[in-house]
Amino acid sequence: MAEQEKLTLKEMCEKFDVTPRTLRYYEYIELLQPEKEGRTRYFGSTEMARLELILRGRRFGFSLEEIRQWLELYDQDPNHKTQMEAWLEMSEAQIKELEYRKLQLEETIKELSDLRTHAKSVLGK
Repeated sequence: MAEQEKLTLKEMCEKFDVTPRTLRYYEYIELLQPEKEGRTRYFGSTEMARLELILRGRRFGFSLEEIRQWLELYDQDPNHKTQMEAWLEMSEAQIKELEYRKLQLEETIKELSDLRTHAKSVLGK
């Protein structure tokens, strides 16, 4: 069996476009648990997959605590059914929140555009 690929902190940063500070923080709050040899950290496939999920969760607007809870469910349930059910609930709530924010942004953009149009007409442009 081939040896599992392991990346150093620097290689993880390059692969996932994150800062060392971010990885160290995720390790500090126990979202990631790299292997350590002296002062060197090595990230295996499990940690790479976890980081990918963390980054995706952050992009979707989930808090780190929500992501932690979801990852803990993954670790507890070998069939991942509980995790998937939790994900459905979390994603539904997040979609509603994002749709609300989108509506707010659309209203703000319209208001700003209207003010801009008015200012241009006052200036004769």
